[in-house]
Amino acid sequence: MTRTNLLTNWFEKQGWKPFPFQKQTWKAYLEGKSGLLHAPTGLGKTYAVLGGPLLDHLNHEANGLKLEGLLILWITPLRALANDTLKSIQKPIDDLKIAWNLGARHGDVSAYSRKKQREKYPSILIITPESLSLLFTYPETRERFKFLQCVVVDEWHELLGTKRGVQTELALARLRAWNTSLRIWGLSATLGNIQQAMRILLGKQHANHSQIISGKLNKKIQISTIIPPEIENFPWSGHLGLKLVPQVVEQLNDVKSTLLFTNTRSQTELWYQGILKERPEWKEKIALHHGSIDREMRLEVERKLKEGELKVVVCTSSLDLGVDFTPVDQVIQVGSPKGIARLMQRAGRSGHQPGQTSRIIGVPTNAFELIEFSAARSALKANQIESRIPCLNPLDVLLQHINTIALEGKTALLELQSEVLSTYSFSQLSEQQWQWAVDFVSNGGKVLKAYPQYRKVVIDAKGILSINSSPLARMHRMSIGTITGSSEVLVKFISGKTLGSVEEYFISKLKPNDSFQFAGKKLQLIRFRDMTAYVRLATRRSGHTPSWQGGRAPLSSELAEAVSKKIIEKNSRDPEMLAVAPILSIQESESRIPHNGCLLVESTKLPRQFHISFYPFAGRLVNQGLSSLIAYRLTKNHKTTLKTAANDYGFSLQTSNKIEFHELMIRHLISRESLLDDLLACMNATELARRQFRDIASIAGLIIKGYPGQRKKMRQLQSSSTLLYDMFQNYDPKNLLLQQSQREILEGQLEFTRLSKTLERLEKIPVRYQVTERLTPMAFPLWAEILHTEVSSETWHDRIQEMVSKLEDDSNKLLSTI
Repeated sequence: MTRTNLLTNWFEKQGWKPFPFQKQTWKAYLEGKSGLLHAPTGLGKTYAVLGGPLLDHLNHEANGLKLEGLLILWITPLRALANDTLKSIQKPIDDLKIAWNLGARHGDVSAYSRKKQREKYPSILIITPESLSLLFTYPETRERFKFLQCVVVDEWHELLGTKRGVQTELALARLRAWNTSLRIWGLSATLGNIQQAMRILLGKQHANHSQIISGKLNKKIQISTIIPPEIENFPWSGHLGLKLVPQVVEQLNDVKSTLLFTNTRSQTELWYQGILKERPEWKEKIALHHGSIDREMRLEVERKLKEGELKVVVCTSSLDLGVDFTPVDQVIQVGSPKGIARLMQRAGRSGHQPGQTSRIIGVPTNAFELIEFSAARSALKANQIESRIPCLNPLDVLLQHINTIALEGKTALLELQSEVLSTYSFSQLSEQQWQWAVDFVSNGGKVLKAYPQYRKVVIDAKGILSINSSPLARMHRMSIGTITGSSEVLVKFISGKTLGSVEEYFISKLKPNDSFQFAGKKLQLIRFRDMTAYVRLATRRSGHTPSWQGGRAPLSSELAEAVSKKIIEKNSRDPEMLAVAPILSIQESESRIPHNGCLLVESTKLPRQFHISFYPFAGRLVNQGLSSLIAYRLTKNHKTTLKTAANDYGFSLQTSNKIEFHELMIRHLISRESLLDDLLACMNATELARRQFRDIASIAGLIIKGYPGQRKKMRQLQSSSTLLYDMFQNYDPKNLLLQQSQREILEGQLEFTRLSKTLERLEKIPVRYQVTERLTPMAFPLWAEILHTEVSSETWHDRIQEMVSKLEDDSNKLLSTI
């Protein structure tokens, strides 16, 4: 019996039959190829890439050859995936009686286990990018990796376009340099730029002998939507809130298990409490899962879900990836998914087996999100999937990597430079930039050379890099990684049990005895000390819900385009479009239907103010940038004070002074002329760059977050980084890290490239200026957003309802005459 038949027979004993793409991957591996396998969730990507190494081993064994030591590195972006991957891999190894042992290495693995691994590595090691970088600091690693045959990078689409992805690229470049015949395989969900994704994964020297393999197999995804029984003609963001909990509960009644996804951790806490209030008898069958909850609690939720003990888990993207939950019957998405790829990924959590249909139910939080679900369905049918934009030349990651490799004490400078340049991210790195980086880590650069703690790397006469200071070496090992964010505060019961962590800024707003909701519990703050919030169960019913930063994703370009097409589609029979038809009818009667084919600008006179709305359909972040840009340009020529608001479809300006708009004026406002200068001026980019520099300085090793158990507060880190930023600004204004912080602000927070392309599109299409007698349905949520910044939440709701009632009356009178 051939080795391939052995593996095929194993599949048949599991009740499976190998798919063509799995056999294709095995064949490519045995031919010595590297590549990228992309397929929807649940089609068997793990066994597709594992099969090749298994067959290769069986062939070696048949020929009397025995390979020992570390043979396969399996890189995973999430610690949570490690245990599931271990179990999936272990079964065929045991059944085929292959003498391989498995292990995992990440931050949750004990120090004792990590030490034993370094003495004798397992045959297959599942590892995170940070832990792999840490291994490069040890001098014995190169020798211990000499038998490495294959590297698998799981969930490559999640790493792609991030600094963790660049960290992975640099690690792969090092491994390729040690073993030129090394085979590298990436696993990815469907992407819009799959060819580029493979080039980034494999590097420019390794991409020639490679292959992209697709495992689509016509995976069926069924998207339905809960239509609210009543839809207001003038909706605003979040106005449906928890009103749809009864309808959601009806969907939960009919199936054994459900994953209910929300887009933010705050929404997760609220929906958990909302469902529990509706069905208190489900207390033992409903669970909460998001990244701020304690790891042990998350693992317990995952275990119960796999064993069929839970009816519903309310979660965020913490359960998006890779973990195989066979019992899940359906997925519910609360709020717009904001992207087609994200919707596919989450839908794939159900029907997570070959041949099964993945089902996802959309729950709108405002009426316009019905359009987004309908548009996502159409875009999915047309295979309009988002691309992941690569991260280029992040010098903070490069500085960290040079320090990491210097700790090994065996690498020559030219050898390291060759490795770095072989990556996609640093392929355009200039000799000047490289020399600047080397000088910065070895001498501290122009400004910091007087301080010994910044002169880390020593380069000897042979060009070998090293770090000779034990304190610097120890501090660097504890600081490896590219994940940054707000300081986390532990939340613990007085009795000692840890619940998880919230951001420092949230806890700092609470006083002792204040109550808040977290980890599915109502808690009362007792005291806040040493970055720990001590709590007890609260007796009050009301309380705050933590609002974590960075939770609101903008509409992707692809979904925005699909929404624009859907909104003007004639005779659509989609239930979502039928439901919002009255709203669009009012919009058309009062003004026009906005879309990508023209720029609609509406002006409405309200009591004591004028409200002007633009609809570029460019996503929230770009629209925020455009609102600030146009407000800045207006105030240069008009003495007025402007308030702004933005959502995914458009943005609005509000002023007490009347401004006469016309097409030529609007053309000037949306011109790309002096775009960068105007944008930097209106956004206070210097202050934004200071805050961005904090993360860059942390990754580059310029500021240290502290030792375990003695973490510095965010304001301490900000103070330290601001000091460095100002020193560079005053004495080294051409410092490349300063330039990087400005570049990251432009792309990360302002999406400058997308903003510029949006203006280029707007310059080419007609402008339609419309004066309206009252707020239109599209303008109303923007007006409500501005109002929210002026009044308390209680007063805000009253004012909203008052305006809704007036607009509803006016629109009903108008429609009755048509």
